[in-house]
Amino acid sequence: MKKLLAWAPIILAVLLLSSCSAQFYQSSNRNQSETQVVLNQKNFRVVGEAEGVAKSTFVFMIGGLSKKSMRSNAVAEMFKNAHLTGSQTIININVKESMAGFPPFYLRRIYTATGTIVEFTE
Repeated sequence: MKKLLAWAPIILAVLLLSSCSAQFYQSSNRNQSETQVVLNQKNFRVVGEAEGVAKSTFVFMIGGLSKKSMRSNAVAEMFKNAHLTGSQTIININVKESMAGFPPFYLRRIYTATGTIVEFTE
């Protein structure tokens, strides 16, 4: 019993000071742009990368938006941050979901959308 009482503060400190976190990488074809392009010729060049982030906080599992809304907001933010001009578009859109906190007391959900900006030359 004395050993258990000696280890109790250490175990309690580890439980209270550790964080719970998980990440999910959702790779799917959920593009908001309705164009279909076949990139089998060298008529384009890669301009750069674009990124958009959407965050949501839940306290006692109350608050925030749905997963679908969060994903859409992250992709919309990515398109806004890309500053597309002329014949540019975004391809290879991927969305990563990160969660951290102590459910059900506190949960922070972060969606990060990334994509490649290409510009057509012909």
